[in-house]
Amino acid sequence: QVQLVESGGGLVQAGGSLRLSCAASGLTFTRFHMGWFRQAPGKEREFVAGIYWTGTSRYYADSVKGRFAISRDNGKNSVYLQMSSLKPEDTAVYYCAALDRTTGWTTKNPGDYDYWGQGTQVIVSS
Repeated sequence: QVQLVESGGGLVQAGGSLRLSCAASGLTFTRFHMGWFRQAPGKEREFVAGIYWTGTSRYYADSVKGRFAISRDNGKNSVYLQMSSLKPEDTAVYYCAALDRTTGWTTKNPGDYDYWGQGTQVIVSS
């Protein structure tokens, strides 16, 4: 059974930082590119960042470029999202997701991803 478990969310003031983690189990981690998405109340789920299965390439939404950094540790079956200079508009539930590496890894379409975590809430206060 595939499981993606996010952690690290919480309440932070604007300008602060958080580091999200996602631990994967039940799958061969290196067969998957990984991504982070977020969903704010009343909005559609949106792409945040993606990372190639080797960890050598990364891809970001324009709204987070320069503030967020995605990384992965294939030895620990984990992917991370370091978030800095947080803004109130970053408030959302953040999800990690696994994308079979036969799929184009820069896709921003949530429907292309194969597995999802349950999400972790991030609240940025002004």
